Amino acid sequence: MAQKGVQLDRETFSCSICLDLMKDPVAIPCGHSYCMKCIKGFWDGEDEKKIHSCPQCRQSFTPRPVLLKNTMLAALVEELKKTGLQAAPADHCYAGAEDVACDFCTGRKLRACKSCLVCLASYCDKHLQPHYDVAPLKKHKLVEPSKKLQENICSLHDEVMKMFCRTDQQCICYLCSVDEHKGHDTVSAAAERTERQRELEGSRLNIQQRIQDGEKEVKLLQQEVEAVNGSADKAVEDSEKMFTELIRLMEKRSSDVKQQVRSQQKSEVSRVKELQEKLEQEMAELKRRDAELKLLSHTEDHNQFLHSYPSLSALSEPTHSSSINIPEPTTRAGFFKYSQEITLDPNTAYTYLLLSEGSRKATFMKQHQSYSSHPDRFIHYVQVLSRESLTGRCYWEVEWRGGGVYVAVAYKNIIRAEDGSGFGYNDKSWSLDCNQNSYLFRYNRIKTPVSGPQSSRVGVYLDHRAGILSFYSISETMTLLHRVQTIFTQPLHAGVGYGYGATAEFCKLK
Repeated sequence: MAQKGVQLDRETFSCSICLDLMKDPVAIPCGHSYCMKCIKGFWDGEDEKKIHSCPQCRQSFTPRPVLLKNTMLAALVEELKKTGLQAAPADHCYAGAEDVACDFCTGRKLRACKSCLVCLASYCDKHLQPHYDVAPLKKHKLVEPSKKLQENICSLHDEVMKMFCRTDQQCICYLCSVDEHKGHDTVSAAAERTERQRELEGSRLNIQQRIQDGEKEVKLLQQEVEAVNGSADKAVEDSEKMFTELIRLMEKRSSDVKQQVRSQQKSEVSRVKELQEKLEQEMAELKRRDAELKLLSHTEDHNQFLHSYPSLSALSEPTHSSSINIPEPTTRAGFFKYSQEITLDPNTAYTYLLLSEGSRKATFMKQHQSYSSHPDRFIHYVQVLSRESLTGRCYWEVEWRGGGVYVAVAYKNIIRAEDGSGFGYNDKSWSLDCNQNSYLFRYNRIKTPVSGPQSSRVGVYLDHRAGILSFYSISETMTLLHRVQTIFTQPLHAGVGYGYGATAEFCKLK
């Protein structure tokens, strides 16, 4: 019990700045006591502000109080020293080279347990206590210990940077917003963080989608390796059977054919495996980037987030395996295994289009339809996009009648309200114009006449990975009208544009 009393006395007579028994103790006007040297050092740091405060309760004094040694308190401290002292904090409590040190400890500093984004200082458990006890300090934002607090201070005005200039893409203080950045687009750092957080989540979704697409491509490439190996083995087997039936003069020819097949096999497998390895490396990098973005999304320091996000959000172009020769269907029935059910998105539909048949059909009407306002809606052209995002290999058919239609595919981010937003009039859409007597392919305002049998049904085949887009005339036979070979950089959406009175429906394929 006596030992417990000594411990209580020691805490009572310890300086909250150095955490040791007070030396030359002094009492300041608010009633708290400190070592004379500690409180002088603390106030020396506040001299420029001409306001001096108590490190514990934050009460301020003007002018700077005169400090006199408290002889009675000094005598009590000396008596406590004679009674007995507690051991110094364990070594693991002190700040090491990699740790954040307490800004208020003197001498050997203790490890900080929290940093304050308002005070821009770090505190050990002892010096942090006022933030839990004093009402004004309870409102301060505490985060995990950080060595980068000074990055939150404006170098021009020595104020905390709580705002963000979108014009110059940098953190600023409130004085900057009325001075150097006057008239700029400025918001709070917290608001900008919220906006960038949404972008971050979008980047993560993009990465995860690319990982999924990459895994599908790796699987497809593995199937291609197996197909190449199987084809080569079969060619060798067939050649051996054939040449064993021939006379001895053909043996040399048999060996030549076998060597040629094996050489082609080795070359093809090597090329496919090289692309497979590249895709696997890209996915590993994407997973690492996703982990970094996830970690960044949880940081509590807005300025650190805004500083690090631009370098982490940028992504390289994805690797495409379009060089791999993937067999395409040769019959309409063969295309059916890639059939894609298409429904139209009413939020993109021109206001005179009437959607029906479960949003698979649209008709150009004379009357304005009661659609709500939406940023995705087409304004200048009578057209509509599908709800479905198209990647991989897809096939669908469009049945049309009336004043002609534009059967198209487009990126989601095609412009909606400008003159160049029509399908085929920009670099974000590809369109086959279908009329009663002719076809015309259009991309980025470039027109290409297309010949072929006239039909009221058009088939569309998309191999997104290989960059192939084909249009077919469908009647009793299936005839290729036009084929595009390119590189698609985003998922596509099916679309249809309408002439006056036209109707088009996405067919259900058996």
